[in-house]
Amino acid sequence: MSNRFVVGLLLTLSVALTVPAYAENTAPADRWTFAVQPYLWLPSVSGDLRYTAPGGSPTVDVSSDTLLDELNFAFMFNAEARRGRWAIVTDFIYLDIGGDESKVKSVDFSGPGGRLTVPVTVSGSASVDLKGVLWDLAGSYTVARSETSSLDVLLGFRYFDLEATTDWNLSGDITGQGQTFARTGSVKESEDLWDGIIGVRGRIGLGSGKWGIPYYLDVGTGSSTITWQGAVGIGYRWSWIDLNLMYRYLYYDMESSKLLQNFSFYGPAFGVNFRF
Repeated sequence: MSNRFVVGLLLTLSVALTVPAYAENTAPADRWTFAVQPYLWLPSVSGDLRYTAPGGSPTVDVSSDTLLDELNFAFMFNAEARRGRWAIVTDFIYLDIGGDESKVKSVDFSGPGGRLTVPVTVSGSASVDLKGVLWDLAGSYTVARSETSSLDVLLGFRYFDLEATTDWNLSGDITGQGQTFARTGSVKESEDLWDGIIGVRGRIGLGSGKWGIPYYLDVGTGSSTITWQGAVGIGYRWSWIDLNLMYRYLYYDMESSKLLQNFSFYGPAFGVNFRF
């Protein structure tokens, strides 16, 4: 699914690259303008959590369909401060979500014989709670703009502070390297990730320009092996308000010894953008 999404978004961006640049339609160069967009994104989640714990380190398969069974709290907004072609953009998310239908898929034991991975074949269940802050901050420059469309390039960073907690209940113990992983237990681990990002963003106007296709794509690395984020949707513009319905995808992958393994957040988002 993610590969098809990337291809579709790149095709959208290829259309955006044909937008001509008209200096007279850029934002005023002699004063600042601002935009603030509160929004709601309820992502599905998929991937593995690889914990490091004494007595056996579990790898937990996070269910993409059930983690939003319990939405404890969410707060999300993005904002822009612009002067002429230059802008500072930021995006902030705090999310606390959980679910009880994940699964412990394997346990790693360390000992004199090295690292041993034991698959979990006994029945059981696991609950997962994720609390996190995601913050993007970047500078952008408008390389193309018409009356209804735009293309910006951006350079900045993404910060992700994640705390993951898993409680499990198995029908039997798991053993390896002379150690025993208890059939019931709990583990908590946190991760702070700093990644540099580079990307593009903008809007493709449709018809008179009231309707349009907002888009965003970035890729980065640093604490992560790779992270990338993409979004595309449909928007309607009034004089100082935009309504945006988007599909957003965020991906993280890290070294095999780290907490997040092939971890994705994806789903629809709806926002109201206020420009002043």
